[in-house]
Amino acid sequence: MLADLRLYQLISPSLPIGAFTYSQGLEWAIEAGWVKNEQALEQWLESVLAHSVSTLELPVMIRLCRAFEGQDIEAVHYWTQFLIASRETSELRKEERQRGQALATLLPNLNVAMDDSVIEAVRSTQIAGFALAAHQFDISIQSACAGYLWSWLENAVMAGVKLVPLGQTSGQKLLMRLSERVPTAVERALAIVDDEVGSSTPALAIASSRHETQYTRLFRS
Repeated sequence: MLADLRLYQLISPSLPIGAFTYSQGLEWAIEAGWVKNEQALEQWLESVLAHSVSTLELPVMIRLCRAFEGQDIEAVHYWTQFLIASRETSELRKEERQRGQALATLLPNLNVAMDDSVIEAVRSTQIAGFALAAHQFDISIQSACAGYLWSWLENAVMAGVKLVPLGQTSGQKLLMRLSERVPTAVERALAIVDDEVGSSTPALAIASSRHETQYTRLFRS
């Protein structure tokens, strides 16, 4: 039970790492008219889930959890660098670093041990910090994946609620529908072999790159 509570704390919107300040290109996609309503937002998030989160972020986190468990520092740095290299835009790379640095500051205050061999990896990407905390809190890999995925989904939907805009009820209904895909996404991520880890979301990459120079915006990325 304690591991579950620690997971809830890690994925809580109140965790002070600024997750709610990022839209990952969605703000520009809405500005450009690519996403105009609840149905279009659902399709956008389904695509990102299927072609990025479940094929890149989750598989990398799984490998980082196993690397921390096996004290394989070389693997920790390899998969951290792999993830950064897979981020197509300056904004997406900055998000990884900024959230990673915030976690690197927070985790020692939550009694998560972090020695010099891994601190740079944690500072580089928030997924490394999440995986390290999951390992030290005895959170299972499956639960960590589901929790991370829920956190991403909630932030993304709430960004859409603000930007489209949608009502809070529409946002909750959308969360209910999209969350039904979480078990399958976790199973898929667990089955992916190393050579298949990666993402293919060109629309997100274009939106993120255009967002870097968007004149008026609410979100950092």
